[in-house]
Amino acid sequence: MKVRELIEIVDETIANLKIAIIANQNRAFESPHTSYEFTQRALELQEDLDDLMKAREMLAKLDPESEVEGHFSGEELEEFLKLLELLRKADAHAF
Repeated sequence: MKVRELIEIVDETIANLKIAIIANQNRAFESPHTSYEFTQRALELQEDLDDLMKAREMLAKLDPESEVEGHFSGEELEEFLKLLELLRKADAHAF
């Protein structure tokens, strides 16, 4: 996998997280009984987003046409891709 391809996956995940954060922030105003949970979830998602933004910055410094495997171990890459997959596939309204 090329670094460019991984950056595209990270960008898609970042977009999904931004949508989920907004959805949770909006839902916090629906009911005083659930506002804490939605606010807490939005904060947790913001932490995930911040981490992904740092990872994207680091990836952007690499040659986009180089192979990701040359920069990370297979295990690290596999775990990172699994995390991205979980974050990407989650529906914003399900948060």
